[in-house]
Amino acid sequence: MSQPHLHLSPDTIYPFDARGVAKRFRHAAIFGALDTLQQGETMRFANDHDPLPLLSQIAQRYGDRIAIEYQQREPGTIVIDFSVR
Repeated sequence: MSQPHLHLSPDTIYPFDARGVAKRFRHAAIFGALDTLQQGETMRFANDHDPLPLLSQIAQRYGDRIAIEYQQREPGTIVIDFSVR
C-alpha cells in the first residue's frame, strides 16, 4: 500500500514525462497532476512536441496560478516547468 504524498517539500520539482502516457489519457493525467501541486511546487513536463493547445487549456483553467517556463525547446525535445504561485 503506497503512502499519500504529504507535500512537505515546497520548491520540489516533480517529473512528468508525457511520452509514456497514452494520448487519449494525456491531458486528463496532466490536469490531475497539476491539481495536486501545492504553492511553490513545480512539475517538470517532458514531451516530444510543443503542446501549444495544452498550454492554452492550462492558461484558461488555472489563469495566473500556474507559471509556465520552457527549460528546453528543440524539435523532438520539449521540457516545460509548470510552477504553482
